[in-house]
Amino acid sequence: MPLGREKFRTTLRMDLEKELSKGRNNRKANKKLASHLLRKKPKGLDEVAHELHDEAFEHIDCLDCGNCCKTTSPGMHDKDIERLAKHFRIMPAELIEKHMELDREGEYVFRSAPCPFLGEDNKCSVYESRPLACREYPHTNRKRFYQVAEISVRNTTICPAVVRILDGLRQVYLK
Repeated sequence: MPLGREKFRTTLRMDLEKELSKGRNNRKANKKLASHLLRKKPKGLDEVAHELHDEAFEHIDCLDCGNCCKTTSPGMHDKDIERLAKHFRIMPAELIEKHMELDREGEYVFRSAPCPFLGEDNKCSVYESRPLACREYPHTNRKRFYQVAEISVRNTTICPAVVRILDGLRQVYLK
């Protein structure tokens, strides 16, 4: 890799780390925001959250970060397991035995982090067959955002885009 590209990646990584640090530092304010949104369910919240989501992802490329795939494991439904097993042309039980375990909530999750299907280039080798939770992550562009406000607070330690989205929501709703 050319030296200039390596320096760019290092600078980019530092910027993403700064965002995550900001998310950790704003945890109390973000919890206050989540509580407010859940209690008030403000009109127009989804539109504001979706606009902030789109804006954040104009500046943050998941392939430059990959932190969600490096640090967490999605909870999987039967359909997710079936889709992944079909992708590998194996039985669901074999996929479970090879890569999964039950978590405290009784959901199947990957046994280890990073995700076993994450490449060194942060690309997902099962992208078209990935679990629903991966498809929807970080969940900030879904309807009834107030329902995911609390999980979004937790996601500020994982996803720099969520940090930006909650920063924007605080400016609008906690003036």
